Amino acid sequence: MRGKSHTQGGSLTDSRLDHAVSFPVRADRCAPDSPSTAADPGQVPGDGAPTAVDGGRLLVVPGTAESTVLFLHGAGTGTDTPLFVQLAAYLTSVGVQVARLEMPYRVAGRRAPDRPARLDAVAIAAVEALGPPRPLAFAGASMGSRVAMRVAAGLEACGVLALGFPLQPPGTTPAGKTRPSRQDELDGAGVPVLVVQGERDSFGRPRPDPELGREIHLVAGADHSFQTRRRDARPPGEGVAEAARVGAFWLRGRLRESSAG
Repeated sequence: MRGKSHTQGGSLTDSRLDHAVSFPVRADRCAPDSPSTAADPGQVPGDGAPTAVDGGRLLVVPGTAESTVLFLHGAGTGTDTPLFVQLAAYLTSVGVQVARLEMPYRVAGRRAPDRPARLDAVAIAAVEALGPPRPLAFAGASMGSRVAMRVAAGLEACGVLALGFPLQPPGTTPAGKTRPSRQDELDGAGVPVLVVQGERDSFGRPRPDPELGREIHLVAGADHSFQTRRRDARPPGEGVAEAARVGAFWLRGRLRESSAG
């Protein structure tokens, strides 16, 4: 990939991107062990029958490894986005159990998200419904990453993959004030975190913090949904694929480390 992104002293010192620096592995190591497992946008491989969880809906792809990743969607999307589908394909190809949680407001056909406390309670109920095996990690998109930050430590998760953390909402309040930052949620996660953020994300750019176990990976030319532009010499879909690949490799590392520990 183009450019470089790395950390130094807990600060993002260079906004250009390079996989070898921001994610010190070869990109192809994040690919599924079985090349026949292709991500088909719109369908997660092996979904079982949905389970009702506190008004939400839980879909599980059973795995062969003793580990689970729970997907939490964004405010205006579900867990069937191309990004989540590709991430699921990578994880299930190596035996990780993938669970996808649709929040109650989406199940009921409402557009407005439930209150944070309600979202958190449903996520906790989903983990309780899953039960063993462990270890457990979260993958959250935007709003879902906020939920994951709030509940991960209490559920003894081994890490959170934040796909587009909405750090600083753009615009102002009706009173003309800057909208409040979500930095406290990010800092308070209490578990290792990888934030994969688009370089053009209108919700800001979180900073790495080695002391808190927080890493940042910037996707060059991508927006909040990891969409890229041809004028940036990045074809459609490339940003989404990068986010899924990098996220999958990091999650596998966290799950393996937790299992070994």
